Amino acid sequence: MNSKSYSSVILAASLICFGSVSYAENSKWEQNHPRRSQVNERLENQNRRITNEVKSGEMSKSQAQALRQNDKNIRQEERNMASQNGGHITKTEQNTLNQQLNQNSAAIGK
Repeated sequence: MNSKSYSSVILAASLICFGSVSYAENSKWEQNHPRRSQVNERLENQNRRITNEVKSGEMSKSQAQALRQNDKNIRQEERNMASQNGGHITKTEQNTLNQQLNQNSAAIGK
């Protein structure tokens, strides 16, 4: 391998390494995006509420399962939205998800 080819290989490897570090940093930040965090905190809170209702006997396990499935669908929708927007969700998407969460939340504690 001549020195010109060797230099090209080193340059390409360097670019790949730096690109990977930058991507990892961006991915970490995107997972903690404020709008995504707000939606995911609500999902976690609803899961705790469902668990408490089942423990106290105010909700059957089948009701809890249905509500958790709704929340699972909302979480998947949030992930799908984020994957289309560079790792974050828009304000409009957050509002849509929150409306869905509100409907599920209203069913907890009935």
